[in-house]
Amino acid sequence: MTAHTRFSLMRLLLPLLGCLGFAAAWVLLARVLQSQVSWLAPLAALDVVWMLHLGRIRPGWPRTVLAMMSTVAIIILANWGIAATEIGRSMGLLPWESALRLGPDYARELIQLANSRLDLIWYASGIVLAGVLVRPD
Repeated sequence: MTAHTRFSLMRLLLPLLGCLGFAAAWVLLARVLQSQVSWLAPLAALDVVWMLHLGRIRPGWPRTVLAMMSTVAIIILANWGIAATEIGRSMGLLPWESALRLGPDYARELIQLANSRLDLIWYASGIVLAGVLVRPD
């Protein structure tokens, strides 16, 4: 593996690590505040844009799509983690044990029940903000 390949790989790993870290923080804050804390979606977009800037991903439509998809990934991971934490707590499981056992259909049902229209507006605003802030130049 050449130095250029490693550098490119690290550039792409930075947004991934940022997504995982922000989603974990979101789940922890949701646990503490006992709500969905959907207002974190625009902050997640800011985090993604910052990670892409730090990774020096070139401006353009691929970076815009990556920013928006990364924000979507954070929202999905956070909601999955919140659902898994709540279910796992009642079953005596740790959050990551519950997250691995939570099926997609059950998770989707729990996420739909937990999110209001206002939550969906926050999520949409985060996704749009990521697309706007990343500047597709």
